Amino acid sequence: MKKHQIMTLAMMLLSLLTAVSCSEDDNTVDEFANWQAVNDDYFNRLSDEVKAKLAADPSRTDWRRIRTWSKAQDGEGPNSDYIIVHVLESNPDADAEKPLYTDTVTVSYIGRLLPTTSFPAGYVFDRTYEGEYDHLVSGAADFAIGNSTGNNLIDGFATALQNMRRGDHWEVYIPYQLGYGSTDSGDIPAYSTLIFDLRLIDFRKP
Repeated sequence: MKKHQIMTLAMMLLSLLTAVSCSEDDNTVDEFANWQAVNDDYFNRLSDEVKAKLAADPSRTDWRRIRTWSKAQDGEGPNSDYIIVHVLESNPDADAEKPLYTDTVTVSYIGRLLPTTSFPAGYVFDRTYEGEYDHLVSGAADFAIGNSTGNNLIDGFATALQNMRRGDHWEVYIPYQLGYGSTDSGDIPAYSTLIFDLRLIDFRKP
């Protein structure tokens, strides 16, 4: 085969591979398509449903809708001013102490995003332990809720912690307005609702 024929054949093969690659790219699922709208819709639906449940039965303790610590507590605000809590386990002592803004907490948690095609249980962006939780061996982390220069944690996470008691186990839903907002943060895309499986192990004064 002549040199120019070999070159022509090589160029044809390269063009074919490029076309296949483009075709495959076109079929790639965008995990976060319309992500802001998806997250707005999800959180608003959840918040409205929980608000209705609590209005119908104010004595319920399995769900809570808690206004962020950083907003005025009087009046009714938009859904984005609230975190939603599904209470999985509670400290039986209703008068047990809760952490203050100035305290340091010890927590175990798994943080997820909303379910997507590749991650039907939600992409795990952070965690302190692997596998099933075991209080004897599962990892934990220490956080200062706040510090002298301002809040050390996102508003939604800090709000949850200041309402928990030792031994509480909550599933916490945080709207992106009380999370990372319109900015990407590591593996967390902008406009992400954050879902934490959260346990308060202990807390202490600075």
